[in-house]
Amino acid sequence: MRYLNQLEPDALVARFAEHPPIDFSVVEAAGTPAFVASFDLLTTADAEVRDKLVQAPGYRWWGRLLRWRTAFVGTTVSEYALFPRDAQPAALASALRDQLGRRQRLLIVKDIPQASPLFDAASADWNRRLVEACEAAGFVMLEGQALAYVPMDFASEEEYLGRLSSGRRKDIRRKLRKRDEVEVEAVRCGDARFADDAVIDAYYALYENVYAQSEIHFDKLSRDFFAAVLRDAANGGVVFVYRHQGAMIGWNLCFVVDGKLIDKYVGFAYPQAREQNLYFTSWFHNLAFAREQGLSHYVAGWTDPQIKSYLGAQFTLTRHAIYLRNPLLRMLARRLGKFFESDSQWAAHEQA
Repeated sequence: MRYLNQLEPDALVARFAEHPPIDFSVVEAAGTPAFVASFDLLTTADAEVRDKLVQAPGYRWWGRLLRWRTAFVGTTVSEYALFPRDAQPAALASALRDQLGRRQRLLIVKDIPQASPLFDAASADWNRRLVEACEAAGFVMLEGQALAYVPMDFASEEEYLGRLSSGRRKDIRRKLRKRDEVEVEAVRCGDARFADDAVIDAYYALYENVYAQSEIHFDKLSRDFFAAVLRDAANGGVVFVYRHQGAMIGWNLCFVVDGKLIDKYVGFAYPQAREQNLYFTSWFHNLAFAREQGLSHYVAGWTDPQIKSYLGAQFTLTRHAIYLRNPLLRMLARRLGKFFESDSQWAAHEQA
């Protein structure tokens, strides 16, 4: 892997630089991938806080003041912030502050691992030292997102389900009855079918369906991005395609990297995907695939932590290092940071 903290293939990170999300500008600072984009400051706020502000009088007009042009260290195609392998934490923190933090009102070093079980002790120590260096350089540290993962330490689906409560087992088994009505095909990236623009259009339309129904709209990936990824036979990607009565109702793009199954993107046709309980079917299909391949982990991403917890996922938190150019706002951020740590509950969540 080119970078520290990288779970994804190099090719996927390269496609981000070539085809960034719509209205994003890709930059690099101190050898580290970064981008600049418009950012709504309420994006990661607690739902209760966000709802109160959105419903406040005049939000339609003054709410635009909460959308800032922001520099981010990291990418939106990697689970974690990516750093040069030979970087020294103290020098890197200062360089990022000086090269990006003083050019934008806000800089966010997004998703620094916190003793992630997906990395070794040396990586954990390096990231710990980076956090300390960021604090010394004037950054404010916030709890980040909860990354869902499943250790592949079970021999069968029944053993996995046996770890859940009886109520959940019964509900999941009932939902999984629908999977007998769905056909699954594994298609490798680079397959000849992806040369057809109409096929790319169909896959992208299902991705847009998922994007449209998401609560948070931040990064919308382009059709060109997916065309480049799906047509790249060298990236090692596999697309699980789900069909009902011959029609594609969903797809899930994953990568096998360093003994882990990395779940990256999905597309669903609504209402068919919901009617067929496709989220549940795809979750257990991925677990079966990872188990059959002898992989160590299934890494399920950041979104939908509530349903992933219900399905048996564990979580590991990240940290965000934020730097506000205005020193008064930095002081305010230290006081208000707790209202922007809504994912913290999942890391401490006990499976019922």
